Order: sequence, then structure tokens, then C-alpha cells
Amino acid sequence: MSGYPAILLRAEQKPLEHRSFSPAVIRSLVAAGYPVSVERSSTDPDFKRIFDDSEYEAAGATLVPAGGWPHAAPGTIVLGLKEIPEDGFALSNDHVSFAHCYKNQGGWEDVLSRFPRGGSVLYDLGFLVDEQGRRVSAFGYHAGFTGAALGAKAWAWQLAHPGEKLPSVASFTGGKGYYVNESELVDQIREDVAAGEKALGRKPTAMVLGALGRCGKGACDLFVQAGIPEENITRWDLDETKDRNGPYEEIAQHDIFLNAIYLSKPIPPFVNDELLSRAGRKLAVVVDVSCDTTNPHNPIPIYSINTTFDDPTVPVAVKGDQNPGPLSVISIDHLPSMLPREASEAFSEGLLESLLQLKDRATSRVWTDAEKLFNEKVALLPEALRKRD
Repeated sequence: MSGYPAILLRAEQKPLEHRSFSPAVIRSLVAAGYPVSVERSSTDPDFKRIFDDSEYEAAGATLVPAGGWPHAAPGTIVLGLKEIPEDGFALSNDHVSFAHCYKNQGGWEDVLSRFPRGGSVLYDLGFLVDEQGRRVSAFGYHAGFTGAALGAKAWAWQLAHPGEKLPSVASFTGGKGYYVNESELVDQIREDVAAGEKALGRKPTAMVLGALGRCGKGACDLFVQAGIPEENITRWDLDETKDRNGPYEEIAQHDIFLNAIYLSKPIPPFVNDELLSRAGRKLAVVVDVSCDTTNPHNPIPIYSINTTFDDPTVPVAVKGDQNPGPLSVISIDHLPSMLPREASEAFSEGLLESLLQLKDRATSRVWTDAEKLFNEKVALLPEALRKRD
């Protein structure tokens, strides 16, 4: 494979998804020799990209109308972030995006079969890995950062509005449903923490499980920037849990608990009704960034639904609870969308080195590994769904 293939950055078509690949990374691709086109952003507030079209034009890309990617010229690589709308037509261009079809998710066969039927390849962003098998780039840091922010906000809200659920993200972002930048978010959460401290007479305490990973580091950074002193933040990782199983009394003694572990095997629960019902519990907010909601081995078995930007928290009914204070869970599975600019920039920068190797994807390890995995998954499809249309 030689030469620089054309790249088309499509407009995202998932509601409330404002993230995309950053203009800075597009500029680097153009400078390297790739012809890059960018579909214009929708003007609909629910689909509007966080980056202006003019930023891509200034980066050297050619702006084209949105929605034309299904008819891209042969050989064009379609670059996007979230999954494309479900439809029946075969895909004749290679795609680089998240597709959510490698773990037997509902409808995975229909999603995956569109590629072999059109003679194309899916390079799934969730499975681009380095030599150690670690993802080349991920949104984990900003998932932790924004999850911790919502956790602090929910803690302060409970103190100021007893008995009321935290309102929608749109209600405290000027109707947008996201923050324009990190400074806007941090300034607001600092005010929330200060208000909570005034009401309670002390700053909150927070505990992060999985503190050494991308997600955990993001959470801890937010807590510090929000004005929570280091001595009020408990950082746990493998060393703290390898010789003892949950439930963990320490979790109940913190105001905010954020779970950032990747669940790869069944483990004892971190909390249960017996622990949480005991008198003296401080825990008021659980932020489950991992969102293993439907996993039968969910280590936080106190809730069963994902929450949303429109309805961020779900109350927990603790059996035999001897504590007067409320307990709520935040379990939003697209938290980085709350901070779309910084999350997009960090994710894109993490992928830059790999994206620059797209012209050599027949020999570059990241891409050959991704294509090998794609072919393995395609082999699991019924024969009729693997045939070229």
C-alpha cells in the first residue's frame, strides 16, 4: 500500500455527541501529505461539533457537505468517532471509528456484516493497541475528570436541596448540556464545593478506586482542582485491594466514591446493603465510571440502570438503612461528552502517531493487528453475512 490515501472526517450523527477529531490532528495529517476532507458540522444544537468548521479549514482541510460519506470515492478512509446510524447498505470504504460490535452486543452481526459485504475493513478505535496490549488512546482521563465533577456537584446539591434530585446537565451549562472548556467546568465545581463546605462545615472527602489508571488520575485531578485538599482524597489501586476483598468499610466513610476499575473477572462487591445500612455512613454519592450496570458481577450492586445527562442520578434504597442522609449513584456511560473540546483534543493527540501511519496500514503493527482482529470477528458471522454483495 503506497501513497497517501484520502481521508474524510464525517460529521457525527449520534445525538448529543459534540466530540470529533481535533483540527490540530487534521493539520498534522494535511502537513504529512494526506488529502483530508471534513464534513461540515450540523447547526442543530444536538449534533453541533465542538470545533467550528473554520478551524478545520484553517488546518488545511477541504470542507464538504455533511452526509456524503456513504458515497466517498473508492480508497477514501472514512474517519469518525462514534458508531454510524444503523442501516442495511454495505460499506465499501474502510472506516476508522468506534463500532461497538466486537463483544456480542445486541445487533452486532448486522453492524459488522456491512463491512465484508462491501469489501471494506473496520479499524475499531476501541481496539487499537500498543505492544503491551494497552489502548493507543482512550477517553478514560476525561471520563474520570467529568465523573468526579458531577460527583462533587451532586454532593453539594444534596446539602442545598434536601430530597431533590440533581437536575440535568443542561440546567447548569446554559442549556448546552456540556461545558465549553475545562476552566468553565472547574470554576463551577469549585463554587459547588465551597457552598457544600459552608453548609456542612467541612470540605468533602473522596475515594477513588483505580486511582492509577487514566480514569482514576482524571478523577483525582478534578478533586484537587475543585479545592478538595489532598488529605481528603483516598487513592486506591491494586496494592490496596490485592490482599483483601470487599466490601470495604473505607468506602462508606467517604462522602464521594468513584469507581474506575476495569472489570475483567468476577470479584466480591465493593459495597452492599449490610455495609451501607450501618449507622455512621458518610457516603452520599457513588460515581460508577466503569458502568458495569448489567454485568452480573457488578461490584457495585446497588443500582441497575445507566443514568443520563438529562437525569444524572438514581437514588439508592438501602435495606434497613440507619442513616438519615440520601445516597445516589451516577452511572453515565458517555461522560467525556460533557467536556467535548479537551476530551477530543486529548484523544486525537493520542492517536496522531498511528493516524500518520495510515498510508502504511498494510505493514504498520497497530493497523495490521486491528485488521487481524476484524477478520477474526468477521469469521464468527454466519456465512451469508460474510459474502460480498
